[in-house]
Amino acid sequence: MLKYPHLFEPIRLGKTVFRNRMFASPISERAVDSQYRPNADGIAFYEQKAMGGAASVCIGDCVVDSKHGLLGDFMVRLDDPNTHRTLNLLSDAITRQGAVASAELMHAGLYAYGSRMAGHKVFSPCGGVDAQGNTYDEMAEEDIEHTIEAYAKAAAWAKACGFGMVTVHGGHGWLFSQFMSSKVNLRRDKWGGTLENRMRFPLAVIEAIRKSCGPGFPIEIRISGSEVTPGGYNLDEGIAIAKMLDGHVDLIHVSAGHHERREVFTVTHPSIFSMDSCNIGYAAAIKKHVRTPVASVGAHCDPALLEEIIASGQADVVELARAVMADTDLINKARAGKEEDIRPCLRCLACFSNLLVNGQIRCAVNPVIGRELEYRYALPPAKKKTVLVAGGGIGGMQAALTASNAGHKVILCEKSGRLGGSLTCEEAVPFKKKIKDYLAYQARLIANAPIEVRLNTAVTPELASALNPDVIIAALGARPVVPPVKGIGLAHVFSAEHVYEHTDSVGEKAVILGGGLVGVELAIYLASLGKDVTIMEMMPELNNGGNILHQHALDVEITRLNIRLALGTKAVEINDRGVLGCNDGGEALFEADTVIYAVGQAPLHEEADALRTSAPEFYIIGDCGIPKNIMQATSMADATARNLGRV
Repeated sequence: MLKYPHLFEPIRLGKTVFRNRMFASPISERAVDSQYRPNADGIAFYEQKAMGGAASVCIGDCVVDSKHGLLGDFMVRLDDPNTHRTLNLLSDAITRQGAVASAELMHAGLYAYGSRMAGHKVFSPCGGVDAQGNTYDEMAEEDIEHTIEAYAKAAAWAKACGFGMVTVHGGHGWLFSQFMSSKVNLRRDKWGGTLENRMRFPLAVIEAIRKSCGPGFPIEIRISGSEVTPGGYNLDEGIAIAKMLDGHVDLIHVSAGHHERREVFTVTHPSIFSMDSCNIGYAAAIKKHVRTPVASVGAHCDPALLEEIIASGQADVVELARAVMADTDLINKARAGKEEDIRPCLRCLACFSNLLVNGQIRCAVNPVIGRELEYRYALPPAKKKTVLVAGGGIGGMQAALTASNAGHKVILCEKSGRLGGSLTCEEAVPFKKKIKDYLAYQARLIANAPIEVRLNTAVTPELASALNPDVIIAALGARPVVPPVKGIGLAHVFSAEHVYEHTDSVGEKAVILGGGLVGVELAIYLASLGKDVTIMEMMPELNNGGNILHQHALDVEITRLNIRLALGTKAVEINDRGVLGCNDGGEALFEADTVIYAVGQAPLHEEADALRTSAPEFYIIGDCGIPKNIMQATSMADATARNLGRV
């Protein structure tokens, strides 16, 4: 008997039967070669999702017109015959695992920056100037007809290459939604004005795809249920759009938001501040008005909640993106009733940020993501070792698990009374629930693995000598830096870690020294409790730690909670009235009854170095080497442990 019967009930779209109601939504992991074809890494990335149980796996950002609609060079070019072989390899990799391969048909319209850089014309329903000052042209009649044909040819090409469905991207501000939106589409001819006219282009494209691919071939369209943008369309118009699509497509995939506005980013891409399945309301509202099956996307991760969504008729399909990167076997585990074994997505947005900054997709909690091919052909260690892991934080826990899974004998020592390291102090914070879930998940894995865990045990040279390990992995962490500010030792001054553990020690008015992630997230937590909070940061802007998209979420919360920022301001002195700060405007007193410092971490170098000669092999990972974020700590720990046994 299945625990989630509605989730695993097949669904027919067109003439195709999908094995369950959970689809892997389109993600572009940008693994293309110099000819803009999917490379081996990209194929392995998508195949892993199909192996994990998804009913459909969609390839994101497949451009239909690389001359005029190219967002960037990372896009797969469906209008290039040279892509035929690799697209066949990609679709086969997905299909042979039992999933339906889908290609997301994309045209950037006025945001076709890649086309602009190549010297080609960029167009939209109406001409204008974008936020960067670039001009774009109004689409002439021949441009519109050319683009309709481009979509049809791209869809037919995808079908010929083995894809069993296409997903037309009609949301988030790209060309389709530029036509739909009365804010952008100001045309006075048959392609603009009334909603009926604004929908003429999308419906013409869908009709052309239907003709080129034949009856019964599934067509999915992704739309924004609401653009959640001033001047953009709201849910009422989103419903009207869906009603006009009803009967023309096989699945209406409902997202939300518009990429043009920074503060709306986390509507489209929910953050740690968002609830699970937070966008389901858009899909549920639309489903009441259409006969066509409806899919929902946005922070879907909890099988029990997803079962309720399908069972209650709020949606027919749920689409998962980051959740099936954090755990590519999420769907298989849900089917087996092993939801407690699902590795939770933190919704930290590090995957997307890393993709934009470094061109590589990575996951904070799953070190395999972006390295699927490397892991697939990894050899088992030639020699089994006795491994002593010193420190039970994020890095130490992952190192212990990876080493144990490889067959090594592992002893994990933690000086405190529980595993989890410095992050355990944040578990009570509501928006840190996913961190709490992740720590609990890792602890369960360790409890079920043949790992000897010693709590309340600091690793000293003497203990190491007695245990006589072949390998020591030092994952000792770091301690908070205490800034050299006059008055730092006063009774109302605390570290961020102390405040997380003793929130009742904070008065009504707090100044936080340090505008990094720790300081900003603590400020948001305290402000959500009703505290009056000011962040004082020496630099001219907040430090997001490289996670540029998480900063969008932080900015929304800072504004919503009225948190004051004193940027470019150095703390000179702390007294019983608050903090004396100095900036270009001179000195000023920032009143506070509580002062909190969050100015970084000092690696425990000396403690780690004391163990250097206590085993033939010695490695330092995580914060006790160079302070890292969760993604880097997990990746380094996993790589270090995987390489054991080579000598």
